[in-house]
Amino acid sequence: MEFSELIRSRYSVRSYKPDPVEAEKLERVLDAARLAPTAANRQPFRLIVVPTQGREAELSRVYKSEWFVEAPLVICACGVPVESWSRWDGKTFTEVDVAIALDHLILAAANEGLGACWIAAFDEDAAREVFKIPDGWDPICLTTLGYPNDQGRPKNRKELADIVVYES
Repeated sequence: MEFSELIRSRYSVRSYKPDPVEAEKLERVLDAARLAPTAANRQPFRLIVVPTQGREAELSRVYKSEWFVEAPLVICACGVPVESWSRWDGKTFTEVDVAIALDHLILAAANEGLGACWIAAFDEDAAREVFKIPDGWDPICLTTLGYPNDQGRPKNRKELADIVVYES
């Protein structure tokens, strides 16, 4: 799919078919995250891929919406702060790097005909337990992954003039 068409058609999927995600497609989607730019190319992130089948009750502790466990896969994107680059003033870019990687993953999923939904409003303690997140990793965001069983709606976005400032 042409890129501008892809970014216009991608949407947050909240209904999934039970069809499994093929291993080849999953690998391409995960590889897109691996190829994402990160500060100083440190790649301070890890992706935990969890099949939902048979784990619905456990995963529902992390995020309560029914569609969350309807997707065949859930991915937890974690930051690894000790691997992150720090600017001279001490600011680290772990969360930015995780966001870039997950955005690449989500766009690659759309390109493969898969749906995803960025989720930040989850129970972090439950996520740490359910995803078996090691010490030193921080769960930043989640995404569902699978074949959409719904259709996107028109996007409500600000006008370009409302978000861009040209310095003269």
